[in-house]
Amino acid sequence: MPASTLLLQPSRTLVIAAAVPLALAALADDVRVRRQLEAARRDPLTGLHLRDGYTHRARQITDRHSADALVILVDVDHFKQINDTHGHAAGDRVLAATAQRLAAWAGSRGIAGRLGGDEFAATVRIHPARRRPRLEELAAALAVPVDVGDRLVDVAASIGAAAPDTVDTTDLSLLQRAADAAMYAGKHTGRPVLADRSHATVPSGNGRRLGRPGTHSLGAGA
Repeated sequence: MPASTLLLQPSRTLVIAAAVPLALAALADDVRVRRQLEAARRDPLTGLHLRDGYTHRARQITDRHSADALVILVDVDHFKQINDTHGHAAGDRVLAATAQRLAAWAGSRGIAGRLGGDEFAATVRIHPARRRPRLEELAAALAVPVDVGDRLVDVAASIGAAAPDTVDTTDLSLLQRAADAAMYAGKHTGRPVLADRSHATVPSGNGRRLGRPGTHSLGAGA
């Protein structure tokens, strides 16, 4: 090996050694930025996806897996009363528990999000034959009392669901509108409600909360 090449080896090694920490620092910065962006997409109280992140993933599911997609809307019943009676800290624990239970129910084949206040959503893949028992499982999970530190607080949630084959659309906005109408049709009954095509035409605003004929509760006689 020429002497000149030997003389270059130490300097080349020094350059590489100096570059490694810079590369590692850049990688660490990239990871930190990614984590910050991910944190910004999630609700700080519940850890669920916020509306935009949830909607993006939910739309992917309804577009690509229309045969078994199911859109769920959840509203915590009497939430204002919980806040007024037990305090806002207890209310926060109820929201966090609701979110945790909904996310666990949705699992890896779905996505859960917090739309705002005490309103949550999930879009999952469930075989049509399993919809009824799975929705009943969700209702049971959301009805378990929540430990708020010094007491257990009774909770309940209204659940509306809509599927592409029951509403005749894969449009996420229409599915959510139908699920919303179904949810309010069964408000305070403790039973999940599956929407049909009529719910997709319920206008937004106060009208959607009235529900429409054709709603059927899951369970006996459904």
